[in-house]
Amino acid sequence: MSNDDIITARAELTRRIAAIEWRAGPTQLTPDIERIRELARHHHLPAAVDAANQLRLALARGERGVPVHRLLQLLGQAVVTDRAEAPRRAA
Repeated sequence: MSNDDIITARAELTRRIAAIEWRAGPTQLTPDIERIRELARHHHLPAAVDAANQLRLALARGERGVPVHRLLQLLGQAVVTDRAEAPRRAA
């Protein structure tokens, strides 16, 4: 995966997270969070995958408001600062 691919992936993930911030109703966030998690996994961004999982679980527990927004911020930070891992290859 090239550096340009990572830059493009980070920009897309950041755009999706920003769009979520303005959406009403946390129950509508689950499909978006799942898509972000899938993209982060595809681009080997493990901290972003973990943050998306934390957010997904918080929404499943029924959390709303400030905790959800803090987790969205955490997800955004993870996308920007995560170091891409090289894909693991089977021996």
